[in-house]
Amino acid sequence: MSDEITNQQSCSGKKRAMLAYGVVQISATVVSAVSLAAIAFGLCAVKQESRLFNGCVEAVVAEGRSQSEAVRYCNGG
Repeated sequence: MSDEITNQQSCSGKKRAMLAYGVVQISATVVSAVSLAAIAFGLCAVKQESRLFNGCVEAVVAEGRSQSEAVRYCNGG
C-alpha cells in the first residue's frame, strides 16, 4: 500500500513537470512566431524604403547629377 502511494506521488510530480515543460515550449513557440512576424514586417518596411531611395537616386541622376551626388542628396546630406 505504501509503495502505491509513493508511486502515485512520483507519477504526479512527473506529470506536473511534463505539463510545465509543455507550457514553456508552447510559450516559446508563440514568442518565436511573434518575433518572426515582426521581422517580416520590418523587412517589408526596409524593402519599401529601399524602393523609394532607388527611385530618388534615379530621378536625381535623370536631372543630370552624378551617382554620388544623387546618393548624397537622397540621404539628406
